[in-house]
Amino acid sequence: MATLKPISTLLLFFLLLSTSAAKPGKRVRAHKPCKKLVFYFHDIIYNGKNAKNATSAIVGAPAWGNRTIMAGKSHFGNMVVFDDPITLDNNLHSTPVGRTQGFYLYDKKDIFTAWLGFSFVFNSSKHEGSINFAGADPLMNKTRVIFMIGGTGNFFMSRGIATLMTDAFEGEVYFRFRAKISLYECW
Repeated sequence: MATLKPISTLLLFFLLLSTSAAKPGKRVRAHKPCKKLVFYFHDIIYNGKNAKNATSAIVGAPAWGNRTIMAGKSHFGNMVVFDDPITLDNNLHSTPVGRTQGFYLYDKKDIFTAWLGFSFVFNSSKHEGSINFAGADPLMNKTRVIFMIGGTGNFFMSRGIATLMTDAFEGEVYFRFRAKISLYECW
């Protein structure tokens, strides 16, 4: 027990030293991204008539909904899985550099918002590997930020953020997101 007191005193000293380094009112310098990327992903929701072109489908619906038409004005309770093409520009017919694979679920009754969990899976000569994302998506905001929580290949152990912007929206059948990715940890 006698050796515990000096160790705990030393730990307390370092704790106080680390917390006193940031002074109130003093600005902390923001880190600059080590890499920036911009991609577009295109989502075509299955509506009962477009099976050939659809890249996503409603897999869960509330009791009052169904799986070909979104539920109500906020789509609350719908869960959608997707496998969307990723392009370098906003043209759906451009050569894809990969796929966006994952899901989103509409999680509020009164506001149009969703929660996203997806991966960019690349298959081009310029980008190899995957980037994983998760976070809330308040769709009515012009831009939204979600977390990049890891990656593989060229993006091994990378972390950062993606700023999403709805670039196009055609009713409940098609939308296109612009994803501006800022990596803050690059290996």
